[in-house]
Amino acid sequence: MLDRVRLEIELLERHILVMKAVVAHQPIGIMKLSELLDLPFHRIRYSLRILEQMGYIRASQSGAIATPKTEEFLSSLEKDLNALIELLESIRKKRSENEGSRKLA
Repeated sequence: MLDRVRLEIELLERHILVMKAVVAHQPIGIMKLSELLDLPFHRIRYSLRILEQMGYIRASQSGAIATPKTEEFLSSLEKDLNALIELLESIRKKRSENEGSRKLA
């Protein structure tokens, strides 16, 4: 089960890298993004498709362009990641407490 979560986190990381590269170099095409991020063409294309479907980027004749939604996402990214880390730490703490209770019983 955790392998699937790990894969989703890695995919999210790639989408964020692509998003940040688009913001920094817009308009930018798939080939340039692939070179810039040193990622295979098909992975860049997939990330761009997902980001476009979610409204974070839009396609133009010159390449991908970030939307205002991207800036909103990136501006709250640190806070949102910290909230996820806190959630994971809470899960870990509860698991440790449960294991400790079982040992005492």
